[in-house]
Amino acid sequence: MSENNEPRHSAEPDPDRIPKTQAPNPESQDPLEDDADFVTSLDTAGGAMRPSAVPVSAQSGALPGAEEPDSVLRKIFTGNGIVTILAVLLALILGGLLIAATDKVVAATSSYLFARPTDFLSAVWSAATGSYVALFQGSVFNPRGSGIGGQFAPLMETLTIATPLITAGLGVALAFRAGLFNIGAQGQIIMAGILAAWVGFALDLPVGLHLLLVLIAGVIGGAIWGGLVGVLKAKTGAHEVIVTIMFNYIALYFLRYLLDTDLFQRPGETTPISPILDPSALYPQLFGSQYRLHLGFLLAIAATVFVSWLLNRSTIGFEFRAVGANPKAALTAGINVPRATILVMTLAGGLAGLAGVAQVAGTEKVLTDGVAATYGFDAITVALLGRSTPWGTFAAGILFGAFRAGAVQMQIQTGTPIDIVLVVQSLIVLFIAAPPLIRAIFGMNPRKKKAATAGKTQKAATTGGAA
Repeated sequence: MSENNEPRHSAEPDPDRIPKTQAPNPESQDPLEDDADFVTSLDTAGGAMRPSAVPVSAQSGALPGAEEPDSVLRKIFTGNGIVTILAVLLALILGGLLIAATDKVVAATSSYLFARPTDFLSAVWSAATGSYVALFQGSVFNPRGSGIGGQFAPLMETLTIATPLITAGLGVALAFRAGLFNIGAQGQIIMAGILAAWVGFALDLPVGLHLLLVLIAGVIGGAIWGGLVGVLKAKTGAHEVIVTIMFNYIALYFLRYLLDTDLFQRPGETTPISPILDPSALYPQLFGSQYRLHLGFLLAIAATVFVSWLLNRSTIGFEFRAVGANPKAALTAGINVPRATILVMTLAGGLAGLAGVAQVAGTEKVLTDGVAATYGFDAITVALLGRSTPWGTFAAGILFGAFRAGAVQMQIQTGTPIDIVLVVQSLIVLFIAAPPLIRAIFGMNPRKKKAATAGKTQKAATTGGAA
């Protein structure tokens, strides 16, 4: 065969044979973003050579710039769980800096910071760690307590405070999973407390039956108050946020009215307080009279198990999650969206009603206008921190219960204002609501962006590849 008829097998394409429209120009050519374009360009050296018999995608070796599969460790350390932990850690760090900024010793040592910086840093460390140690001793374990009972008394108090936070948080989280914003846990707690307290002090029933009716009445009260919101949402399209906020005020002022009537006000009292519930209507205490921890905590665990089963193992839970993901798609799939809306708000109100029962039959043993305190609003924070998962909400409730229980001891021992705890809680919510911020601060962003991949593919496409 003559020399002129021999095929060209040079790895370097002839620039004269490359059409101008196909000639690579790094300054004007856009990065290749489609994998198919990149494979074709690499196989043909930018269009100058014929495609090979075996496609590049089927040849051995990874394509340049291809995304590597994430390892198990990477998935663990970039998942939602670790982001939540880091958000809490960052909030504690910033809270410690705020504690140091309000400390008198730190202020004194800052006047000669450049002369003796170690004094300033030592004062900052002592202020922050001292406050957090006091917080731990007031919420988990106090080594200076009298005996084992006194040492673990803070933990019992934490669990007692966490009980209504957990159950009310579960009600908010369940609604969140169905795409509904249940801002009415406060009113649902109040209505549950009204019915449970009335059954507790007005009826004379045997032991066991009396407490059971108190529990049922409270759950029904919360369920009705939440179910009404669901009915208005499903039948009229009323927004659940506005309705639940209004229902909170209705429940609060209805409670204040009842406490001024002969039906609910304690005889001989001028303050708005109900009679004490009968002993047969009270939750039994789990570890004796020296602690306030009662049966309500075990019911909170049972409620967590129930919600976890409901969402992950039941048909109704699947419908809730489908409606929360896309109501129109769920309706197209044959799910009765109005029925699911009413049912989920009823269940959410019943879960919040458990918090009302825990208050009147377990912790306070009476009904006052402060029966709900701020548990209904804190439940929203707990549900957000728990990412609307049952066990995440359970853990978040215990964490916030520890903050509440330890804040008093922290103020007594170190003089740190209790409001610092509220600031830390607010920072936690802020960081939980912004996962990209946490990932950016701790360097948890994906290693390879699509733009970087496009740059590598452009370089490979312009230089060509060996056959």
